[in-house]
Amino acid sequence: SLAPRPALSHRVSTNNILMATERVRHIAAHLAPQEPKAPMRVAITGAAGQIGYSLVAMVASGRMLGADQPIILHLLEIPPAEEALKGVTMEIVDCAFPLVKGIIPTVDPKVAFTDVDVALLVGARPRGKGMERKDLLKANAAIFKVQGKALNDYASRNVKVLVVGNPANTNSLIAQSYAPDLPKENFTAMTRLDQHRAQAAIAEKVGVDVDQVRNVIIWGNHSATQFPDVDHGYIVDYPKQHGLTMIRAAVKDDPWLADEFIKKVQQRGAAIIKARGLSSAMSAANAAVEHVRSWILGTGPNEYVSMGIPSDGSYGIEPGIVFSFPCTCQGGRYHIVQGLTWDAFAKEKVRVTEEELREEAAATNE
Repeated sequence: SLAPRPALSHRVSTNNILMATERVRHIAAHLAPQEPKAPMRVAITGAAGQIGYSLVAMVASGRMLGADQPIILHLLEIPPAEEALKGVTMEIVDCAFPLVKGIIPTVDPKVAFTDVDVALLVGARPRGKGMERKDLLKANAAIFKVQGKALNDYASRNVKVLVVGNPANTNSLIAQSYAPDLPKENFTAMTRLDQHRAQAAIAEKVGVDVDQVRNVIIWGNHSATQFPDVDHGYIVDYPKQHGLTMIRAAVKDDPWLADEFIKKVQQRGAAIIKARGLSSAMSAANAAVEHVRSWILGTGPNEYVSMGIPSDGSYGIEPGIVFSFPCTCQGGRYHIVQGLTWDAFAKEKVRVTEEELREEAAATNE
């Protein structure tokens, strides 16, 4: 007798599914990702502070080093904040970040910097009431001397250091000077926040999205003397899609660019403190992540980013001081954009901020 046709049909259908499944597995095996990357060690100082608290989550989520890069977090605090650091560590654990392969909370710089690949130096002495700038510089010199020595003695020889704690440029110079065995170009200071503030101000003025504003440059110090320069920047997809307009032409307000715009960027940090009673934290953390991401993963085509770096004499800036230049990044290295020109107005602004950095450097040696 003949077997029931539905049973035969069921067997054929099941076989087809199994065969298709095996084919998918075979294809998937050939398309399988490469061996997982080795974890990178990332140190964050002042990790229980305002900026550190925001920064830890951004780094742990993969925004800084990429969604496929595992990390081990080294979190440094001062002894009075050790209990708070325990709380931050518990929160990281509770976030269950898949990229975080280890957490090392500590109050010991040696532990914090051993074998680290990236060091985000956030913790710094804030300026107290009645404190002169030179006193602030000396107080921070003590902090960054210790951290520079620890990086020199224990960090990876290719460690990339970003100083966020203010005065960032000169703190970076101090840390670098106490790490003679590390390349000086591995020490940078953050002016990416100033760049973001300038981009946002231009976007608001013109009425475009902030990501349409390209190549605004911050020259000099992360301070009220910095010079936000728009003369080499442009706005994409403006005034229509696929269009490109230089920023000055798009703004159509030279007096605003020469005065209110510059002051707005220079004094934005003070405005935030006045409004919220606390200094910038979320925006500072975001800028730190973007600085390191550009440095390690590279900038886009024709993209300039502002980085405080040891001057090599480019644009006549005194060699050695940590000065913000426009840079491009590739292969984990940054390169100063050459050949840009300044008018008389820009030259004077650059002179002022360079002079301040020279004075700061001299004050740390007194």
